[in-house]
Amino acid sequence: ELNVKVERQALEFIAEVCEGDARRALNALEVGALTTPKNAKGEIVFDLAVAQESIQKKQVNYDRDGDQHYDTASAFIKSMRGSDPDAAIYWMAKMIYAGEDARFIARRIVICASEDVGNADPRALLIANAALQASEFVGMPEARIILAQAVVYIACAPKSNASYLAIDNALDAVKNKRVQEVPVHLKDASYKSAEKLGRGEGYKYAHGFEGHYVDQDYLTINEKFYEPTDQGFEKEMKERLRNLKKGAS
Repeated sequence: ELNVKVERQALEFIAEVCEGDARRALNALEVGALTTPKNAKGEIVFDLAVAQESIQKKQVNYDRDGDQHYDTASAFIKSMRGSDPDAAIYWMAKMIYAGEDARFIARRIVICASEDVGNADPRALLIANAALQASEFVGMPEARIILAQAVVYIACAPKSNASYLAIDNALDAVKNKRVQEVPVHLKDASYKSAEKLGRGEGYKYAHGFEGHYVDQDYLTINEKFYEPTDQGFEKEMKERLRNLKKGAS
């Protein structure tokens, strides 16, 4: 149940503009109630400014805290993931038109940039984060342009969820398998008595070797969490890792 406080001036404005059209008046009230954020007291204040804005808008089936909110956000994210810039822009437009918080939209863009683009195009996360900061700086309605630029870039970028899968697989290993101890040669040896305890013994400093790489065990178990794809820049990363291992063998 919505806690809506309608100011008299707003009602008078709607009554005057709607000229007896009850359906139009009710639509304006509903649009205003569903698209106006709550104040600190949890109230939706329907004042003259809200009335003037609502009377110009057609009703959009969108509830800020219910299924329509999450369904539209889901369609938005999946459209970016699916490399469809037109669909992604449309679902974002629906959210903006319905009064969605720009920060909510920007956060979804940042998440998608990392989860679905990842290292296939590392610039995607930089652009998404820049859009988050810039949209907060300029505010609406101009923020829509900034958000749209980021959405189009991410939708058109090559896709990889390899980093997302890597951390989830590693978390699963920590949770469900024996937790590994840090190997002696990787332990902190920065304090005075560390050498006496054998901490750090046998560690090979990568920068002291050709190519700034040396074959060394960094994990005591034979687990592979990160599986780079052949998408975008990640293909170069995959090739580099392969060459490092080949040169060390």
